[in-house]
Amino acid sequence: MSLAGCGQSGDKAASSPPPPRVKIAQPLHRETQTWDEFPGRVEAVESVDVRARVDGYLEQVNFKAGDAVNKGDLLFQIDPRPFRAQLNRAQADLEQAKARLELARNNLTRAQRMFQSKAISEEEFDARSKGLAEAVAAVQSADANVYAARLNLEFTEVRAPIAGRVGRELITAGNLVKGGGADATLLTFIVATDPVYVYVDVDERSALKYRRLVGQGCLPHPAEAQQPCLPAEIGLADEAGFPHKGSIAYTSPRLTASTGTLTLRGVFANGDGLLSPGLFARLRIPGSAPFQAILLPDRAISTDLAQKFVWVVGEGNKAERRVVVPGPLVDGLRVISEGLKPDEWVVVEGVQKIKPAAPVEPEKISLADGDKH
Repeated sequence: MSLAGCGQSGDKAASSPPPPRVKIAQPLHRETQTWDEFPGRVEAVESVDVRARVDGYLEQVNFKAGDAVNKGDLLFQIDPRPFRAQLNRAQADLEQAKARLELARNNLTRAQRMFQSKAISEEEFDARSKGLAEAVAAVQSADANVYAARLNLEFTEVRAPIAGRVGRELITAGNLVKGGGADATLLTFIVATDPVYVYVDVDERSALKYRRLVGQGCLPHPAEAQQPCLPAEIGLADEAGFPHKGSIAYTSPRLTASTGTLTLRGVFANGDGLLSPGLFARLRIPGSAPFQAILLPDRAISTDLAQKFVWVVGEGNKAERRVVVPGPLVDGLRVISEGLKPDEWVVVEGVQKIKPAAPVEPEKISLADGDKH
């Protein structure tokens, strides 16, 4: 019986499992900043519908769809011949009016001498004075007609009113176009592509937070900005992160009552033309001033009902459960707001193997910025 008992005790000792192997690391401790992310849309800073300003036949289209154009570039040519004829007629009328004016001046000069010698009546003198005034007005009217005719001739050359990228031609050469008012023929459109705007709607609480941060000088802003503004970054649907840098330079002066949101507008350089108006963009704005933060990867944080906790390895390589208060995610790492010190060793791999107060076999590793896994 004694021999049998000794054998069983030895078997139990031999079957005791070794401490689980885990990897431990000290949390990162560095200056960081939280960011708030919002969906937005890219819009053009300027967008112009190019319409005809005079009636006539379209002679030429001088661009290709999608071309980059400068302000003043010739886009369309309307037949100028009728308008050149109108200008010539207006100039001839002006010369006639000037000749009549010269005659009226001479007549009034003679009438003044004759009136002084009592050769003509006062009524005749007044008539010649009135004739001069009418001749002056006729010259002014003829001069205005020349100016209007010259403008109409200039309008036969349809030029780009802004710099940007031109759309396709909406009417081809040989067609009759109508100029003038709101029903004037739409010829094409131009969109300014550099810089571009990105519009987002933010909730009331966030809008108040940003205003206070800027007002208190807690946020850096671009050096080229004329007044304090929010830095901002955007990423497109196929981009990781937020590679495009800009700023929020405009805030709507009033809240939209139906949605409880405020519209913000970011400005972003677009020299390569990648940010096309209408694209969806993810925009982020600093949600805090820079602060010193303790950071851990999410894999190190466990959940027990409503509590979040981590395993801290202390004396004797024993794992201690530590309740923490996690904060926002920054660059793939979780901010630990409460419950942890920078010099403590935290289990970052193998948390599922740990039992409370049980020893572990730790392997020390270092966390790197952006360690998300």
